[in-house]
Amino acid sequence: MATLDWWVIGSYLFGMLALAAWLGRSQHTEREYYLGGGLPAPALATSILATQCSTNSLLGAPAFVGFAAGGGLLWLQYELAVPLAMLGLAFLFPAIHRSGVISIYEFLEQRIGSGARLTASASFLLFRGIATGVTVYGVASVLALITGIGYIPAVALLMGVTVTYDVMGGMRAVVVSDVIQMLLLISAVLISLVYLAPDLWSNMDALAERSQPLMNDWGVSGASDYGFWPMLFGGLFLYMAYYGCDQSQAQRLLAASNERDLNKILVLNGLMRFPLVLAYCLLGLGLAAYALQRPEFLSELPVTASGAPNLNLVFPSFVMREFAPGLAGLAIVGLFAAAMSSIDSALNSLSASTLEDFLPTRESSSERGRFVQSKGVTLCWGVFAVAFSFSVEHIASTLLESINKVSSLINGPLLGLFVIAILLPGTASRIAVTAFLCGAVLNLSLWQLAPDVSWLWWNLAGCLTTLAVVIFYSGYAAVQSALQTLGR
Repeated sequence: MATLDWWVIGSYLFGMLALAAWLGRSQHTEREYYLGGGLPAPALATSILATQCSTNSLLGAPAFVGFAAGGGLLWLQYELAVPLAMLGLAFLFPAIHRSGVISIYEFLEQRIGSGARLTASASFLLFRGIATGVTVYGVASVLALITGIGYIPAVALLMGVTVTYDVMGGMRAVVVSDVIQMLLLISAVLISLVYLAPDLWSNMDALAERSQPLMNDWGVSGASDYGFWPMLFGGLFLYMAYYGCDQSQAQRLLAASNERDLNKILVLNGLMRFPLVLAYCLLGLGLAAYALQRPEFLSELPVTASGAPNLNLVFPSFVMREFAPGLAGLAIVGLFAAAMSSIDSALNSLSASTLEDFLPTRESSSERGRFVQSKGVTLCWGVFAVAFSFSVEHIASTLLESINKVSSLINGPLLGLFVIAILLPGTASRIAVTAFLCGAVLNLSLWQLAPDVSWLWWNLAGCLTTLAVVIFYSGYAAVQSALQTLGR
């Protein structure tokens, strides 16, 4: 990298810290730190979008679309269910928003009981904490390869800035920085698309096989995990659970000033996400066309442990090869931005769930003390993510590849818990937790005994099983009560 590129990157990172320090001046309470205090709906919607379209997407989508076996525009099937999920949340989430909670899992205690709250929150902390550590490892590894500074300096640079501005500025800094980061990310992608357009136009016929956006597969034959039907039906429950029941996403919905803003956020996410993902996919096709014109390009990529070219690095390698100094720095800033927008929201939400669900306010607690405590817990989660990232390479690759699957073991049951809390308040906590565990066990059984069934179906199966157990028990209890009444 040229000196000018480092100046661009350094200026951006310094600007993020200065922005967080300025935004953090007006925060004095725990609620302000976690919910931002009156942030506009478009900014909150953009923040959610920035978290969704992270570095993993920016690297993974072009690699899948342009180069992976069986890839192509099928990646767009990921977006089939997003608008439908937003409609579902527009019906379900207002009840949660009206409750005035900071941790979404507190709503479960209000409607069901503390057991449901602690079960759901502990599940979130476990899976999101591990996923954040893996994200830090993946992004820092890529940055180390691109910049040539090594893994430890890359982690220190990425997490030093991210944790510092997260601790200083809280949710307001997260959201405002996400908006800036999204603009930088889109700029990097659009500049790349303009550069790649001639190659893409001249090679459209050669890329015809990768231009098919749909696969009519029920997802029960083992042909693909990402067929049309599992992405539509399983994806609907996956996205409703992720956007509405995962604290890292739902916290921005809770930060909406009113229900009108809440609906704006949901509508904007339903509309805005597809164009951005489409741009990622076109970038993948453009890079594939670039490689057809320059056969040596793929052979120059850094290699994986197996010795194969690391296709996830096609975009940064293209940037470093073709972009002028300064412009290359801007593109690398886009990678930094995508990474930071995912990590900062995860740390803030992990802190919120930890403090609200497991360190409740006591009579002796002061507002100032809780505010300071919230910053301290955020810092602790940042340290955990860094520490765990150094252990990731020693974990079996099959576990890393299964993180999304493991999360889907509980996504559906978690959504079922919230549906119960909204539609069947007063359900006993032990019954709701038992139903949650039944849903998770069913999904685990599908994973082990029915490998040909797409894991996306687990989200649907887990949710319906959780609801069915509660409805069955409620019906059984009603019959028993009626029989006892008749017996008297």
